[in-house]
Amino acid sequence: MAARPMASATISFGLVSIPCKLFPTVDNTNAVRFNYLSKDGSRLRQQYIRASDGEVVEREDRVQGYQFAKGQYVTFTADELKALNVVATNAIDIDEFIPLADVERVFIERVYYLGPDKGAARSYHLLRAALDKTGRAALARYAARGKSYLVLIRPMGEALVMEQLKHADELRTVDEVPLDICEVNDGELDLAVQIIAQRTNDKFEPENYTDEVKSRVLELIQQKIDGQQIAVAPEEKPEAKIIDLMEALRQSVADQGGTKEARPAKRASGKGGSDKRQGGESGSAGEDAKAVASGGRREG
Repeated sequence: MAARPMASATISFGLVSIPCKLFPTVDNTNAVRFNYLSKDGSRLRQQYIRASDGEVVEREDRVQGYQFAKGQYVTFTADELKALNVVATNAIDIDEFIPLADVERVFIERVYYLGPDKGAARSYHLLRAALDKTGRAALARYAARGKSYLVLIRPMGEALVMEQLKHADELRTVDEVPLDICEVNDGELDLAVQIIAQRTNDKFEPENYTDEVKSRVLELIQQKIDGQQIAVAPEEKPEAKIIDLMEALRQSVADQGGTKEARPAKRASGKGGSDKRQGGESGSAGEDAKAVASGGRREG
């Protein structure tokens, strides 16, 4: 089934305009999600409760506000909130072309596929080919949904991809992380490089890996549907061990057989389960099925 566009946009650089359509890169249709129910099986809905007296506040009585000091808010009407929004032009205005390799992955927030709109195939593929040849990416601003986004447009095969980036002030710097810098022993480094060589793959093959926790959760869900009980295994406390790093590296090399041709076993791919995001959900299976999944250990 062909992907459905989620929005339209126009890439602009110089006097060139390229009408495009945005397509999602993520498929959430197979996500495992749980809903909150009362014990009689009735679906629960969320409500807003007034903190001062615990009373339920209906939608028409709610206003939005910004806390400018502790316990002090400035409130806004619906029209004032609209005035705060950026005009959604759906224009992707390219500011500059930068080396693609210079963009750290920590900046990437979301990724979208870009496809040419009607009549734009020639200019679309011209931009893709030019970026591919120069090894550069287009840094642009994208105004949509009342917000302004910093985006990066880069080639991917025969297509263009738009990556929504975080702004610099939204990120912590790595300087804030205590790293305890120390010297690396040459012998240990040689063994670590040898382990990497034993498990090297010359290409990225994500299809070799599946979400094993999700598969296990789906198995347990089916057991419940079939009327079977799920036994939760007691949590095992990890033992504190003092590890000799050099010995651990040597053993790792020996376990791989000491050959550079050793490769990780391919994992069978598989899909299961379907449910769209709905109101009143408690979240992903990783959050709500923790008790369910804790009894299943990783297999394979």
